[in-house]
Amino acid sequence: MKSKKWFILSVLSLGLALTAGSALAAKGINIDVNCTMKPGGSEEAAIKKFKEIVEKKSNGRMKVRIFMSGQLGKEKAVLELLKLGQTQMALTGGIFRTMFAKKYDPITIPFYLPTWECVKAYLEGPMGKKIAQLAEEKGGIIDLGVQKRAPRHMTTNRKVMGPDDIKGLKLRLPAIPIWVDVWKQLGALPTVIPAPEIYLAMKTGQVDSHENTLVSPYSRKLWEVQKYVILTGHVYFPWHWVASKVWFDKLSPADQKLIRDAVNQARAYGDKVEDQKDAFYMKELKKKGMIFIKPDVAAIRAAAMPAIKRAISKLDPEVPKEVQRVCK
Repeated sequence: MKSKKWFILSVLSLGLALTAGSALAAKGINIDVNCTMKPGGSEEAAIKKFKEIVEKKSNGRMKVRIFMSGQLGKEKAVLELLKLGQTQMALTGGIFRTMFAKKYDPITIPFYLPTWECVKAYLEGPMGKKIAQLAEEKGGIIDLGVQKRAPRHMTTNRKVMGPDDIKGLKLRLPAIPIWVDVWKQLGALPTVIPAPEIYLAMKTGQVDSHENTLVSPYSRKLWEVQKYVILTGHVYFPWHWVASKVWFDKLSPADQKLIRDAVNQARAYGDKVEDQKDAFYMKELKKKGMIFIKPDVAAIRAAAMPAIKRAISKLDPEVPKEVQRVCK
């Protein structure tokens, strides 16, 4: 009798477990995707593409919410939320690379990795995998891949054809030490000014140059206070799709694959939109009267090399070998 009772209880328990498991599987998955950029760029376009793919492929079981303009905080704050599992995903800049894998990150060194293809190959190679591993171990985030950001160029009120033309140039820079060091090496006079004050600083003569992607002079109407765009292409600073490890590890293998595949498609779409927008900005800036100049980038790079080498010396010895391999 006891044996029969035990059997009945076992069957009931198994039934309850299966019911609970089915309910859990059927439960919807909410995915918040964060980004510090304003709407309207390739970043938002890629995230919207991700949302479209995920919700379609999951038959609506997954719901994606988009948070642009740093609604949940700046990059470091969002990285902390990801680590704690309090948000799910982000399209973020490279801060986490320097936070968790500084010795393997040469991406921020101006004039070092000369093309987007070079940057992408580095971050998808063994050094990039090392960065991803350390970010997962130290930061609790999973790097799902890079997305293109257009190259950074200079705008100036003087022609810059080579390194000699940079000497004495009052150049607005963000407070990134290696950027300041490289431009000082070139003879520029770096001035750290908050981004919202760039236009006024140029209008008043506090600075006479700045560097950024072409969206900066376009959105800030810098044609009113600047004459030239110098196509230095000195930094390609990519976006990274990242996910909270705490959250991602709880997903089924099938759901993890669905998200990875959607990210890959969204990244490719974002790259395409970024190229289109960069071409649009160039066309419009030319219409506004800005003159585009292709300087002797090789000569500028050579003049900056002492500062570049100082930065390289702080990296893992394998980094320059890998850069040489992917950039040849």
